[in-house]
Formats: sequence, structure tokens, C-alpha cells
Amino acid sequence: MPRACQYVGPILRMALHMNEVTAISPQTHHKLDAILAHSRKALISIAVLSAVLNVLLLSGSMYMMLVYDMVLPSRSVPTLIGLGILVLVAYAFQGVLEFIRGRLLIHFAAAVDVDLNREVHELISLLSRTQSSTDGLQPVRDLDQLRTFLSGPGPTALVDLPWMLFFILILFLLHPYLGITVLVGGAILVFMTWLTERLTTEKSKEMVRYNSKRMMLAETTRRHAEVLAANGMQGRLADSWVQASDQFLAAQERLSSVTTSISNITKIFRMVLQSGVLTVGALLVMDQQASGGVIFASSILSSRALAPVEAAIANWRGFVGARQSWERLKMLILNIPPVATTDILAPPRRTLTVERASLSPPGSANLTVQGISMQVKAGEAVAILGASGSGKSSLVRGLTGIWPLAHGNVRLDGADISQWPPEILGRHIGYVPQNAELIGGTISQNIARFDPAATSGDIVAAARLAGVHELILHLPEGYNTQVGADGRALSGGQRQRIALARALYNDPFLIVLDEPNSNLDAEGEAALAQAFAHAKARGAIVIAVAHRPSILTSVDFVLLMKEGRGVAFGPTAQIVPQLLPGNGMATPENEATAKTTAETAAETAV
Repeated sequence: MPRACQYVGPILRMALHMNEVTAISPQTHHKLDAILAHSRKALISIAVLSAVLNVLLLSGSMYMMLVYDMVLPSRSVPTLIGLGILVLVAYAFQGVLEFIRGRLLIHFAAAVDVDLNREVHELISLLSRTQSSTDGLQPVRDLDQLRTFLSGPGPTALVDLPWMLFFILILFLLHPYLGITVLVGGAILVFMTWLTERLTTEKSKEMVRYNSKRMMLAETTRRHAEVLAANGMQGRLADSWVQASDQFLAAQERLSSVTTSISNITKIFRMVLQSGVLTVGALLVMDQQASGGVIFASSILSSRALAPVEAAIANWRGFVGARQSWERLKMLILNIPPVATTDILAPPRRTLTVERASLSPPGSANLTVQGISMQVKAGEAVAILGASGSGKSSLVRGLTGIWPLAHGNVRLDGADISQWPPEILGRHIGYVPQNAELIGGTISQNIARFDPAATSGDIVAAARLAGVHELILHLPEGYNTQVGADGRALSGGQRQRIALARALYNDPFLIVLDEPNSNLDAEGEAALAQAFAHAKARGAIVIAVAHRPSILTSVDFVLLMKEGRGVAFGPTAQIVPQLLPGNGMATPENEATAKTTAETAAETAV
């Protein structure tokens, strides 16, 4: 048994590659160390149970051999009853231990899920923000694949593999010819296992790749169902979906074909080998080199010796999928950027400083914002103007930490925003994106940012600041109204004003608004202007991307962007007059056409 147990750790570590930890951040290193510690304890327990179970598996073959060699010649009923009681006790213990091992595997798989689920959730957010071409839900599927494999029969097949040598050793003790026969057959089956590994690894990766593409198309259809239906695009997306599904099914068929074929060959070969063992046993009995009971015992022992190999081949697809899932998860976890873990910085109160900030979209090396610098003090507001594609929205994503900077720094009170833990930094920032999507839940939950400790007074105060309190009261369920998925139960203007209330919740220091008035009516515009005035009066900094002129009356400075660069930054009274037609900086095709100030500013950046 000790010789067999020494194989358990290497085999399972090989299976899941859970022992390969490179230089990473201390937080991640600690997390992976904890997972490894839990894994080792569970695997040791499973190995010990498997050792006892494999020894108990001898009971059936020993019972048959003793009945044939002892009971039948002596015709002793008491001996038969005694042997029967012993084998029943052995079977009872075997059943209990099998149940315990199964439960242990289920708890082990659940523990791995619990250990990784927070990192997986972080990966979903990180991939969605920084890798636009990557399936953001792949980590969830990888975790599900890993948990399913660990809680199934696959790990037991791997743990039982070393015990193949134990049963072959027993066969050698019965007669060397029996041991040699099963040893040769076992070697062939091990070769089939290796062949399965070689033939399925790439096919499994290909299947995952096509399935990821398929799921991304499904998510695109779900999120843009209205646009697809209104513009007659459903059929075209359906064509892409069908093509991706066909590729996935073809890859799945290729993988299943290989695993099923090898599994069937293995099963047939195993039956042939069992018959061969019976033949060798019969020849030994006829040659008086073994007793008749050896024939039956050797048949059962050979079946038990080869069963783990057949089980491993049958579960190889799950094994390969789980191993690749772990490799992907491990690689992604290792690349999670380290974050600050201590909150020793005082809440920002004085300045926002941008130092030569440059950004690129997720998954792209093309810089869409280059070398932006500015400093804004508490109580001041800045409007960012420029044509479409000039980098305005990219810049505000960098100011809030949504996108990592390629170069430069964003500082609050002199400290880089990366020095704050994300959860703490988020409390100091209020952000309204260009598409003001809400999260499924009630209006009050959305305004409170789903903070379980939020008070009704703080929620109502934020709603009043955004001028949306009366609007909410007129909804059927008031603050308890469900907003629906992405806030689709509300109009665009309602979503935008509730998103503004969420940004103002708990009086953050930095308020960043990307076209906050794009869906607002006159009442909403007035409420927005009041929110600007209140934020500035309490010492907050407001950054707003603007395309409509009304917002310019509420800001102190203007940043003009063109092709990703800041071409002008200064007081509103100084910058805006230069952008009006006839002042040399604007280039309208027809100055007789009435243009708003913000529209002219955008045209200037072209």
C-alpha cells in the first residue's frame, strides 16, 4: 500500500497542474497556496480511502477461490457460512467507504469552487473591461468544468491507477504466468491512455475555442435584441450563430469520435485479455500448477487490475477539459493586476492631477488617448469637448480606473489611484457612462450601489440631488420599482437620471459624467445644472463629456480634444469664445448655419 500511495500525489498534481505557481502578487500567492493546501489534504484523505477500498476489493476473488478450493472439497457448511459472513462484512465496509469517498470528492470540488469564486467574478469584470475580444464568461465555465470533474468518477479512476500494480503483484503470487499476461495487457492499455491524451488535447482546446465564440454571439444577441429586431439584422446574426454552432458541433464530434473509439477498443481488448487470463489459468490447472479456484480468482483480479485504466480512458475527456480549465484559470489569476490591500490614505479632498495620460482600448495596442495633462481643484468642473472618436470616453474611463493607463498617472491629492483598493476608490468616485445601464434590482438598490448598509435618508438625498425624487414617487412601486435587466423597464431619460443619483450617492469627491444630458428633457437639464452647482459647492470635482451647450454654463474649464490629444485647456470664458464661428479656430462649412457652442467645439476638433 505505501508503494501505491506514493503515486497518488504526482498523478493528481500532473492531472491538474496545481503545483505550478510562479512569481505573483502576495495576495494571489496566498490564495493559490490556500487552494493547494486544501487540495493536498483532500487528496491524501481520498488516497487513504482508496487504499483501503482496493484492499477490500480482494474479498470477492478470495471468497470465490476459498469456496472452490476449501468448501467444495470438504463440503463444510460452517466454513461456507463463516466465509459468507466475512465477505458480507467486507462488502458493507466497502459500500460505506465508497459513499464517504464520493461525499469527500463532492466537498473537495465545492471547496475549490468556494476558494476560486471571488477571483472568477473578478476575472469576469476584468476581461469584460480590458479584453473586448475575449469571452468574459469563460472563467465561469472553466470553474464549472473543474468542479464537475472533481466531484465525478474521474479523480477516483486516477487515484486507483497505481493499484493496478498491486493486483498484478497478487496475480504474480498466484502464478508468474498470470502476472505476466495481465502486465503485458496493462502495458497496452496504458499505451492506449497515453494515445488518448495525445489525440484529444488539441481537439479539446479547439472545441472550447468554438464554444466561446458561440457563446459570445449568443450574448451579443441577448444584449442587442431590440436593435437586431428593429433593423432586420436577426437573420444575419442567426447565420453567424449557425456557423459558429456548426463549427462547435464538428469539433465536439471529432473529440467524441476519438474518445469513443479508443474507449470501445479498450473495452474489447479488456474482455479479450480476461478471456486470455482464463485460458492461461485453465492451462495451469490442467498442468497441475494451480488449483481450480485460481481460475476464478485470477479472472476477478485481472478485471480489477485493468478497470482503473478503462475508467481513466472513459473519463479522459473530462480530465483533459478540467486540466485545460485549470490552466486557463491559473494563467488568468496569475495575471490579475495586484491591488492595494490597505486603506491608509485619507479620502481625497483637494485635487485631481492627470500627468501625460495615454490609453488604448481593451485588447488593442493603438493609443486612442495620448499625453493628456491637467490639474483640477476641489469645487471646479471641467467639460471635455471634441468630435466623435477624439478619445473623450476613453479618457474618462482612464480617470475612473476602468481602463488601465498605458502611460502616465491619474492622481487624487497626489496619490496615484492605484494606491487605493478598488472598493475604497469606488466610494470616492461617481460615474455615469455614456450608456447609462442599471443593474437588475430595485431603484433604491441601484442608487445605493447595492450597499446593504445604505440608509433610506442617503438614498433619498442622492435622488433629490439628481432631481429624480418626484419622478420615482410617481412610479407604481416608488423606490421599490424593479428596473429590469440593464434597466430596460425604464425609459432612457429615467435611467440616466437614476444613474446620476447613483453617481451622487454618498457625496463622492470625483464625479465623472459621460454625456450626462444626452437623454434629458428641459427638467432633467435643470436638475443636472443644480447637481453640478451642489457638487461644486461642497468641494467635489466634476468632469463631464459634453455635446450639448447647456452644460457649458456649469463648468469652469474646458478640455478640447482632437485625435486623442488635448489641443486646448483653460477657463471656459477663455476657450469657448475661440470656438465660435469667425474666430479662426472653428471651421464650419457654412457659418450661416446656426450651431450650438458645443457642436462647434466638436467640429473644431475634426
